[in-house]
Amino acid sequence: MKLTAKQRLFADEYIKSGNATQSAIKAGYNVKNARVIGAQNLSKLNIKAYIDAKMAEIESHKIADAKEVLEFYTRVLRKEETEPEKLMDEDGSEHFYDREPSLKDRLVAAKELMKRYPLSDPMVQAQLKKLTADTRISNARAKVLEDGTNDGVTKIVFTDDLKPDKEDDTKQEGDENDGTDTQSE
Repeated sequence: MKLTAKQRLFADEYIKSGNATQSAIKAGYNVKNARVIGAQNLSKLNIKAYIDAKMAEIESHKIADAKEVLEFYTRVLRKEETEPEKLMDEDGSEHFYDREPSLKDRLVAAKELMKRYPLSDPMVQAQLKKLTADTRISNARAKVLEDGTNDGVTKIVFTDDLKPDKEDDTKQEGDENDGTDTQSE
């Protein structure tokens, strides 16, 4: 992005005013040709790239970053941030005083802060416990598979601990037909 001194001055003035003709005049170009030169300068890739880079830099400084927002919420929560409020006296005169954040404002700030630090939320804690348990189960299964002690066979054992009813001491005999006979009588 090599620019001449005039081009850099033009670009800087254009960033301030947004007017290509006035920027060309302030950069020292001929007043008669300022409109044409301004348009030509804006079409040159190196000047356009310089302007775009400077605009992006300016915009990034205008936008608050996450740390700045968190610090603001903390100041509101601690009543360190005040807001000017106008009051009318009985005689009709006005004066301003610094109003501290209300309880409602402080609660909103606290909720916004807790959204960024959710570990105290019971739902999040339950989700974390479930994830931890699932991880332990998966690790145990992986260990069994790696050790090879299971040989890929799952053994299922059924135990019958039911006791027969007292009335049911006799052996029940079923129908000789096992249900496969499809003939009807």
